[in-house]
Amino acid sequence: MMLAVFMFALMDTVMKLLSQRYPAIQVAALRSLTSLPLIIVYVGVKVGYGGIFRIRWPLHILRAVLGIAMLSFFAFGIRKLSLAEAYSIFFIAPAIITALSVWFLKEKVNVARWIAIGVGLCGVLVVLRPSGAGFLTIGGLAVLGAAAMYAISAITVGILARTDRSEYMVFWLMVMMSVGASLLAAPGWVAMSLKDAPLLLGLALSGFIGQLAITEAFAKGDASSVAPFEYTALAWAVGLDWLLWQTLPDGWTMAGAAIIIGSGMYLIRHEKTHVESDHP
Repeated sequence: MMLAVFMFALMDTVMKLLSQRYPAIQVAALRSLTSLPLIIVYVGVKVGYGGIFRIRWPLHILRAVLGIAMLSFFAFGIRKLSLAEAYSIFFIAPAIITALSVWFLKEKVNVARWIAIGVGLCGVLVVLRPSGAGFLTIGGLAVLGAAAMYAISAITVGILARTDRSEYMVFWLMVMMSVGASLLAAPGWVAMSLKDAPLLLGLALSGFIGQLAITEAFAKGDASSVAPFEYTALAWAVGLDWLLWQTLPDGWTMAGAAIIIGSGMYLIRHEKTHVESDHP
């Protein structure tokens, strides 16, 4: 899980660098397109393509739509925010997943967990600034939107996992997102510079290795033990922010992150956790 979190932090760093020069929807398309060849080989070697078309198409299409929106929102958000700020806001996802599971998966959530969800949302408000000025920032709202998309997608994974193989879920997600995001990005596509080739290679490898690592982590370990390690992303984000952009999170961001992580840890420890295999 620590390897997965590190790889996704590198992937998000590459997305932030690319988002400075290319439209957010194009960055979302590049994230899918670069990983697709590796995913095709991986699925072919691991399980083959015998049952690739025996899937629940409507839910897979919904996941792809959510995935495109999530990556686009996230790419736009990290153009405006530091990685530490973006991650702090995105950590609200477990709380949103818990709330949605009541309606979509008919799970029971007690009063203590509802309080934890409320506390987590208060933490988001702290990160977005108590004055209200930060709450109106388009970058913060974009990342909050991405977290909501991620949460809804995680619920669909919980439903799909009952009937469809995880390898096929990843395969179709990448295929549909590659096609869909590319079509949306095509009208405003900005020609790629050759000097960005190392970034694209980094995007492909970090996304692919992160995908394999997080799948392995949840397959071999108990979800409630593995999931909290996702919060180590904040440490990587602070380090990468300082290394590349010489910025450090302010007190409000760190306080809000502590509140969100605390509520998230409580929720993860005390209930069934849903795993969304495609990190933003």
